[in-house]
Amino acid sequence: NEFHIHSHSLDLAVIVFHNSTRFPTTDTIPDDSKNSKQPTLSAAPKEALSDIVIPNVIDFSSYGSTKDLMQQEEDSRVWVPQTDCLSFRPLCFCVSQGYYVNLLKFKGGGILGRHRHSSPVHALTLKGNWGYREHDWKAGPGTYVFEPPGETHTLLVDDDCDEMVTLFHVTGSLLYVDENDEIIGFDDVFSKLDKAKKWYAECGLGENYVEQFVR
Repeated sequence: NEFHIHSHSLDLAVIVFHNSTRFPTTDTIPDDSKNSKQPTLSAAPKEALSDIVIPNVIDFSSYGSTKDLMQQEEDSRVWVPQTDCLSFRPLCFCVSQGYYVNLLKFKGGGILGRHRHSSPVHALTLKGNWGYREHDWKAGPGTYVFEPPGETHTLLVDDDCDEMVTLFHVTGSLLYVDENDEIIGFDDVFSKLDKAKKWYAECGLGENYVEQFVR
C-alpha cells in the first residue's frame, strides 16, 4: 500500500492509500483544540519508557550557517517527495536488521499523521523546529530525541517554520493510526526503499541509484 500525507496547515492531515482493500481510503487527523469530545491522545502505555530530549547536542553556529550546510548537496533529486511539503533523503536502508536512516524535510508547516512505533527511534534536528502534539517539548537545531518502543504521536511543524530538516533512525515498523488507535497503514525499511526506487526511476537518477544505501 502506498500512502501520501496531504498537509497544508496544522489543522488537518489526510493520509490517502492507493490500491488498498484492507484500509479506508482516507483518514483525517482533526485539531484537538477544536473538538473537546475527542478521546484523549496518550503518547505511550504506562509500561513504556519516557522520551529523552537533549537540546544543543551540537552547536551548529560553530560550523557556519545551517543554510550553508543544507546547500552542499549535489543534486536535489536525491530528496524523495511524499507530498508538496514533505520529502526524505535516504542515508541507509538496512534490510538485514530492519531499520532505516533518513533526513526528513518539511517545507513550511505541516503534519506527519498520528503513528505508533514498535521499536526505538533516534532523531537529531539539523534545521528548523518540530514537536509532537502529545508532548510539550519542542526540538530545535542540535536537539537529540530518543523515542521509546510503544510511543504514539503526531509530528507537528509550525506554519512559521520555513524549513525543517531532521535525521531520523527508525527501527521496525511505523504504524499509522487514527484517533482511536486503529491501524490504517504502515511504513518500514521496505516501504521506504520502494518509494525511493520509484522516485529515482521517475526523476532520471535510475532505480539502481538506491542500491548504494542498501545494507
